[in-house]
Amino acid sequence: MEKIGLSYKKIQLGEVEMFKNPTPRQCDQLRLGLLASGLELIEDKTSILIERIKNIITDMVHYTSEIPRIKTSNYICERINYDYTYLANIFSKGTGMTIEHFIISHKIERAKELIVDNDLTLTEISFLLNYSSVAHLSRQFKQVTGLTVSCFKKAPTKHRIPLENINDWNTKIN
Repeated sequence: MEKIGLSYKKIQLGEVEMFKNPTPRQCDQLRLGLLASGLELIEDKTSILIERIKNIITDMVHYTSEIPRIKTSNYICERINYDYTYLANIFSKGTGMTIEHFIISHKIERAKELIVDNDLTLTEISFLLNYSSVAHLSRQFKQVTGLTVSCFKKAPTKHRIPLENINDWNTKIN
């Protein structure tokens, strides 16, 4: 950004707040620079909102010590200041999956990570991920992965999905 003369107020996961709008030439240069780094520039408001929802969920599940004990719909709405029905509709249209399925997919990936680390019991993992019980976590784990937690633990290779690919993963959750 500095190379092309763009100054910014702050940068955080997936977002840049700029002092002023870039020129069309700067946008093209930025787009090319990001592509060279394996990233993309998102400019339309719907895509930006979807990315914000994804970032909030990713942060909530993977980068906090414990998932907040409030409804995730309320948590997302508090962070973005939009009506949940509106957010849910644009998210589903834009990604092909519901916010709930996206959250479940991330929670199961986080559970896999914690199981592989082997530092916590399944009870502790279910509490940390805000499940109502170990049985609830176990049921969703099997629905998403096709394996019981025990089979996953015993498997010689533990199949994990990179966080950036979770939204591409075709989960089948009832």
